[in-house]
Amino acid sequence: MKLKQLEGYLGDIAVFKEPKAQLEQYPTTAHLASRILYTAETTYGDIGGKSVVDLGCGCGVLAIAASMMGSSHVLGVDIDAGALETAQANIDEFELGDTIDLVQGSICNDNATGSLSINKGLLLRMEQAFDTAILNPPFGTKPGNKGIDVLFLQAACMLARGAIYSLHKTSTRDYLVKKAQTWGFECEVLAELNFDIPMMYKFHKRKSVDVKVDLLRLYKKRT
Repeated sequence: MKLKQLEGYLGDIAVFKEPKAQLEQYPTTAHLASRILYTAETTYGDIGGKSVVDLGCGCGVLAIAASMMGSSHVLGVDIDAGALETAQANIDEFELGDTIDLVQGSICNDNATGSLSINKGLLLRMEQAFDTAILNPPFGTKPGNKGIDVLFLQAACMLARGAIYSLHKTSTRDYLVKKAQTWGFECEVLAELNFDIPMMYKFHKRKSVDVKVDLLRLYKKRT
């Protein structure tokens, strides 16, 4: 599938009906989603015929893009039932139910101290079960979400046998590159992009804001 064709299809995907600020729910645009999955497949061969997991799948744009680019099976995981309902409607609209499954589950747990940790009870059941992971995790800017972006990335490293594609604020680049190395992964920046955040919540004062983000590709270190 050509890039423009993929972006055109993804532009028809329905987004959050009732977005939740605490979950930092912002839709991944068709422009970004198409380029992430198109690059993953045409440059690295990480999608076609591969099993893919989409962590924090939201309304399913990355999962649907992966399926359209030839993934053999995609699993979308999200904590929010409303987002999964919209994702399922999108999957049904494109008749991709044979290749995409959805699961409701939390990637992170709240600890007694108020900090977050990865949900091993969920993740260990799927450890190393997928070829590729794709994700656009929360940035971790809301109270109580500190470090959630790193935990999502760590979770992806647990689940993927091969490569991981993830969007993160450019300001966290150096930290994430070093963190990935402690998990046994190399981390390369494929592109620096603008993530458009529209006026979605009452606390938003501007019509839209562009946030500088990196598209990261992680892969296991060669031994």
